[in-house]
Amino acid sequence: MMVTLIINDKSVTVPKGTTIMQAAQGIDIDIPNLCYDKDLTIFGGCRICVVEVEGSRTLVASCSTEVKDGMVVQTESPKVIESRRNILDLLLANHPMDCLTCEKVGKCKLQEYSYRYDVKGTTFKNGAKKNLPIDSENPCYERNPNKCILCGKCVNVCKEIQVSSVIDFTGRGFDTKITTAFDKPISTDNCRLCGQCVEICPTGALVHKQLKGTRPWEIKKVRTTCPFCGTGCTFDLNVKNGKVIGVTATDEAVVNGRSLCVKGRYHADFMYHKDRITTPLIKKNGKFAQATWKEALDLVGSKFKEIKETFGPNALAGLSSARCVNEDNYILQKLFRVSIGTNNVDHCART
Repeated sequence: MMVTLIINDKSVTVPKGTTIMQAAQGIDIDIPNLCYDKDLTIFGGCRICVVEVEGSRTLVASCSTEVKDGMVVQTESPKVIESRRNILDLLLANHPMDCLTCEKVGKCKLQEYSYRYDVKGTTFKNGAKKNLPIDSENPCYERNPNKCILCGKCVNVCKEIQVSSVIDFTGRGFDTKITTAFDKPISTDNCRLCGQCVEICPTGALVHKQLKGTRPWEIKKVRTTCPFCGTGCTFDLNVKNGKVIGVTATDEAVVNGRSLCVKGRYHADFMYHKDRITTPLIKKNGKFAQATWKEALDLVGSKFKEIKETFGPNALAGLSSARCVNEDNYILQKLFRVSIGTNNVDHCART
């Protein structure tokens, strides 16, 4: 069943059960939101997405209100704007005002909406401020609970997408915060360090350590496929001054969406490791020495031929890698089955 409504004087027809926010997004109308995410259950906590519906005495949350036939909606009426400015005012009352040096500058939704609605500070000058310790013990990301706006995104992505439930809301009122069981620091003892929560955080409460000290305009993003296994996850390499400094997820990834494991998200720095082999090595006089690709391949080919002639083809076996593309793995098994004449082929991912 289809429903037709009016949003900002534009007519739109959507399936029954669609929310006002989803209908607005379908006609390129941006409704501000801090706790909403298309992949999570509706939280409805930030209230900055409220809109005015003709005939309703109160503003309604567009993320959780389903459309009705004939509904007339205004997303930027004076009443709506006033409400959003008041919400931002309240959020800033307890928020550190260090935007100039914040790691999330240029990518912070709180900053973006404050600029959008001309909220330059809080009117609650005597409001209490949080002074909670920063959790920076793990090697992957940093948590600053003083910048948390309690949108719940990190809690829900950890519970619903990663299915780990490492963090949750604790406390009541002003003392409410998001933390682990028994308020322990994030570590491998209680977390997979997948970084899902960091990726979805709208403020500077969670930041990737690899990307600290950079600004969005300094980074060039290069779309590529993760090399750590055969799943084929897509992500963006973050490149600064010609060097890969980290990885971020992308909405356009077909296989993995925005999900990445800890290796895919945080171990791109292996390419600059001092122990990485960058040229072929041949053992000469008991020690490895650098060689050309032709020298290395000629040596391997001659050894294969020698072993096959002496012991038969089944004396050889091939082990392929999930870090190779499918075409390379296909060529490897073809080499052993056809050229060498053995079916002794296995794959590391099989185990």
